[in-house]
Amino acid sequence: MSKPKVATVWLDGCSGCHMSFLDMDERLLALADRMELVYSPLVDAKEYPPAVDIALVEGAVGNEEQARFVRLMRERTRTFVSLGDCAVTSNILAYRNPFPVAAIIERVFAETAEAPVQPGPEVPALLPEARPVHEVIPVDFFVPGCPPSADLIHHVLDELLAGRQPAIKNRFG
Repeated sequence: MSKPKVATVWLDGCSGCHMSFLDMDERLLALADRMELVYSPLVDAKEYPPAVDIALVEGAVGNEEQARFVRLMRERTRTFVSLGDCAVTSNILAYRNPFPVAAIIERVFAETAEAPVQPGPEVPALLPEARPVHEVIPVDFFVPGCPPSADLIHHVLDELLAGRQPAIKNRFG
């Protein structure tokens, strides 16, 4: 029997959830025996594969490219997990939401940049607001925390790999 295929993704956020994932330390080795990591910032996969069993997604959806990507992921993923408060609520990324996109681009890419940049192929167009993942696609599980603890991530992944529903105390961290 083949191992479940697992993906991890980092959208708009700080990578703290992936750092907590790595903080599982030696427990990662036990999990690695039970899964195949097919897509992640931790591996060199260039394309999101079909037939992913579990996806852990960190960060809010902040631009058009990320919105398209999570829709593709949802089509190709059986169990979708919002990992951390940015994915669950937009968290600190939502601080930009009261401001018009043009003002954000002017401030970030023109006023404060050494060499002014405009959105284009290298800089995807911002969405009008940073959105939690579940506002863009259906999500199966919400893992709270900023970042979630390594113990909680381990519990969720361990349960999902065993074919069980993880018990998560609350949706928001």
